[in-house]
Amino acid sequence: MKKNQLSELTLDELHKKKNTLKGATIGLGIVMLIAFSILLYLVFKSRNFALITIIPAGLISLIPGIIGLAQVNSEIKLRKAK
Repeated sequence: MKKNQLSELTLDELHKKKNTLKGATIGLGIVMLIAFSILLYLVFKSRNFALITIIPAGLISLIPGIIGLAQVNSEIKLRKAK
């Protein structure tokens, strides 16, 4: 299966991809916020502070979505400038 390059997509496809990535990133962020809240409650209840290290490691999973969204946004700006 051929991978779609951003430069090969139309402007409408780029906007669809932007909305999809934005929704997925926001959705994952909300789920992670809830999970981290529960984790913090469990950390303070059990006094096992080593569990706090899961939070920064979990935040790393948001980076690919944010990078992809930034690439799509820059491609849209490039197309509008032409």
